[in-house]
Amino acid sequence: MSRDHVQSSERPGTGAEAPFLELLARGASADAYEQPVLLARAEGLPAERIGALEEARRLALRVRAEMEGRRRREAELSALFETAHDLAGLRDLDAVLQAIVQRARSLLRTDVAYLTLHDEAAGDTYMRVTEGSVAARFQQLRLAMGEGLGGLVAQTARPYVTPDYFQDDRFQHTRTIDTGVRDEGLVAILGVPLMIGPQVIGVLFAADRRARVFEREEIALLGSFAALAAAAIDTANLLTETRSALDRLARANEIIRDRSAVIERASDVHDRLAELVLRGGGVHDVAAAVSQVLDGTVEFTEADSAPPSALEASRAEGHAVRHGRDWVAAVAAGGELLGALVLRGHPGLDPVDQRTLERAATVTSLLLLARRSAAEAEQRVRGELLDDLLDARDRDPRLLRERAARLRADLDATHVVLAARLDTETGDADQEAAARRRLWSAASHLAATRHGLAAARDGGTVLLLPLDPGDTATELARRTARQLGTAVREEVTVGASAPVGDLATRPDSVAAAHAEGLRCLDALRLLGRTGDGAAAEDFGFLGLLLAGDRDIDAYVRRTIGQVIAYDERRGTDLVRTLDAYFSCGMSPARTKDELHVHVNTVAQRLERVGRLLGHDWQSPARTLEIQLALRLHRLSATARH
Repeated sequence: MSRDHVQSSERPGTGAEAPFLELLARGASADAYEQPVLLARAEGLPAERIGALEEARRLALRVRAEMEGRRRREAELSALFETAHDLAGLRDLDAVLQAIVQRARSLLRTDVAYLTLHDEAAGDTYMRVTEGSVAARFQQLRLAMGEGLGGLVAQTARPYVTPDYFQDDRFQHTRTIDTGVRDEGLVAILGVPLMIGPQVIGVLFAADRRARVFEREEIALLGSFAALAAAAIDTANLLTETRSALDRLARANEIIRDRSAVIERASDVHDRLAELVLRGGGVHDVAAAVSQVLDGTVEFTEADSAPPSALEASRAEGHAVRHGRDWVAAVAAGGELLGALVLRGHPGLDPVDQRTLERAATVTSLLLLARRSAAEAEQRVRGELLDDLLDARDRDPRLLRERAARLRADLDATHVVLAARLDTETGDADQEAAARRRLWSAASHLAATRHGLAAARDGGTVLLLPLDPGDTATELARRTARQLGTAVREEVTVGASAPVGDLATRPDSVAAAHAEGLRCLDALRLLGRTGDGAAAEDFGFLGLLLAGDRDIDAYVRRTIGQVIAYDERRGTDLVRTLDAYFSCGMSPARTKDELHVHVNTVAQRLERVGRLLGHDWQSPARTLEIQLALRLHRLSATARH
């Protein structure tokens, strides 16, 4: 301030500065500085006084602008310092970029601020961070190089500003970008490049929803934030690369340690398996030893209990295969599947550990073959006992029971005789003989595990198996067909007899049951049901022809037993109604004349029959069986009377 001005302002009686100093002290708005001048004019003060007030107002506004500028620069420097501090302690890149965009929007007092980054894979840029944006389409914008104001900034590596986006033709407008900008309602946009060295990696923007001219200082400030943002991204990339390199080194060290441990485990399992073989260990001992080495649960399962697809793949490839979270290694000898070693819940398996599991499967197959050799002698003894029962050579019950007890069989239990036969003909006698041997071997193994007997006979195999409570001859035949078929990997057809008992005292019943099983076997093959199992009871009235004892009462009970029982309990005439119905050609009208009842009565009785026998009782196959059962029932009733 000049000396003359100071002297002028200090002239007595002026006091023009006082109201403006008060306004400066309380940080009043620029509009408030008009009030003292307006008030002086309203009071009619002299022109000299009003002139002094106007001069004081001008000086006060200059001071106020200077103070405002310093406060703004202080805020800007503070924001830049805070951002640099965030960058120095970088932990979360997204959080740092979000803070930069928020501070840029706040200091530039814009409606929106946002930051885009270059996508090298896609060859364009995408929105990374937005602040103040409300339009979803704008937040998901992607800009190709050279498109829009941002594309121009990225292409030229220079800041660009437009006071009115849609009226500016310096950059390339596209429908996608213009639609996003219009959705957001932006008008004035300032963009500055994010640079790492000479490379532009993105653009930082500040934008308003009204026309606006951005000052040089504002452009410089946004550029400073852009430099910090670029530094943050560069630092994050370096940290990522460093962490990745450290991770790779750590992984390499881990692999080296694991390889060393794997080699030690492989040596350990080799020693353990050799020891097991030398001391005659079993398959479950092998599984337990491998479980310890592989730090998992290894189980031996029979071939029919292992996952079929995985088991077949392992047998074909000669390696353990993955099945879900498990590993399956086939235990095979020649073309025969003996079972599998299954490593449970261990989806990630090192190649050396996989080889350990495969080696254990090989050792298991050797042990099983050794055990089979020992068991074949027992199987021959079982076959000899069954041959004696079939031929009725030894009729002394005590001797039969003693021989069976040594084989852990109980001749006093209820048994079923099953005739099993392969249904594939190769035309090669040697191959067919080998297939029959495999069938006999599999049947002998099944008989031994079920405490039964098995023997090779008539080009097939015959089994004598105990019947469990609640089981039926049909279910046993079908189950046996599946088990033998899985074991030999060919279709096996099985015919079963009706249950027989007291084998020690009635050994001739075994031969009769065998003949019945053979008849069922032949019936299955004639009906095209190869690879299946069945008993006489499965063939309806044909079962009477197949059954050895012609159990007529059992057939009648199975077919119309519920109707007979209903008549006996209720005193009704459903059986007689059925007889009349069939004799009258299944005509309700003629049936009511035969029975001398109303046609509604006939309909009600037939409805009751349907509920007892099932909805398909009038199908051709069922009516044939029901008529035969009715005739047999009538004949048996006549014989009793």
